[in-house]
Parts: sequence; C-alpha cells; structure tokens
Amino acid sequence: MLRIGITGGIGSGKTTVAKVFETLGIPVYYADDAAKRLMNEHDELKQKIKKQFGEAAYTAEGKLDRGFLSAMVFNSTQKIAQLNAIVHPATLADAAHWMQQQTGAYALKEAALIFESGAQQQLDYIIGVHAPSALRVQRTMQRDNITREEVLSRMDKQIGETIKMKLCDFIITNDEQELVVTQVLLLHQKFVNEL
Repeated sequence: MLRIGITGGIGSGKTTVAKVFETLGIPVYYADDAAKRLMNEHDELKQKIKKQFGEAAYTAEGKLDRGFLSAMVFNSTQKIAQLNAIVHPATLADAAHWMQQQTGAYALKEAALIFESGAQQQLDYIIGVHAPSALRVQRTMQRDNITREEVLSRMDKQIGETIKMKLCDFIITNDEQELVVTQVLLLHQKFVNEL
C-alpha cells in the first residue's frame, strides 16, 4: 500500500483536497485533528505538556486549554518548537500505526508540517497543495476569523511556499481557476495503477 502525504501552507486548501480523495474512498489521516485528540487523551503527552507549559495548559476537567496554550506559544518561535518537539513524535507514531491498519491501494496523511516534523520519511510520495499567498491569507482570515497580520505571522512560522512545493513529488493548484477534482482524479489513477 502506498503512503501519501498532502501538505501546503496555511489556507492552501489541503483539507479540501483531502476531502476530494475521501469521496473516492481513500482513507485520510488528519494530523492536526490527531494532535488535538492526542493532547487530550495521551497521558504521557499530557504530562510532558504540563511539565513544559504548566498545569494551566489543562482545565480542571483534564482537557487541553487551547486558548491558554495558543496565547503562550504562537508569538514565540522557541515555544512553538518546544511544543512541536513534544507533540510531533506522538503524532508520527499514531499516524504510522493508523497507516499499518489501512488495506486499500493507498492512504493519505494530511498535515501542514510534513517536512518540519520529519513525517516525509514515513511516506512514499508527497502532494503539495499550492495557492497564491493573497488567496491563502483571505481564506484563512475568513475561516479562522482572524486579522491579516495574524495570518501573516502564522505563515512566517512555516517553511516558505516555494521551498515546500519544490520538496513535493506532485502539485495540486488550488487557485479557484483550475479544477481541483480533475487534478485529484489524475493522481488517483496514477496511484491505483502503480500497484
């Protein structure tokens, strides 16, 4: 079975592309959703986060206080790196376990930080989802209800779009000009025929 990653910068439309693959019956592992789940359910991970960021990182009910943690890490490159160093290994292990359970021709892992986390080592191919910066900013502002400055700050913390796309094996353009479905179908045929 092929293990394929989908990545791209914030607002590029990674999830949209992944959902199109899902309509074709392809299983998708969503790394952000998995990380959120693990930070709430994985006891060892919870202890490491509390040790690094304090007991206030979790509510009295034991749930991650995302607002507290976001406020603490998002303006500090060092603190983001500390959080990622705690969360990425658990998410990588969870994704590897999930991939082993899949039985189709191929399965996908959707993640913004494939290269940053080292996840590319667990994957056979990586699809990059590309969209122009202005469109990415607009989409993220609407989706997350945040300012342009907040979006740009988040973008600054990711690998540059040009570099990220050069590292990918395939590119899907999601610029609202080219049809995403057509591009997905071509890749789907390629992956199915490869086996």
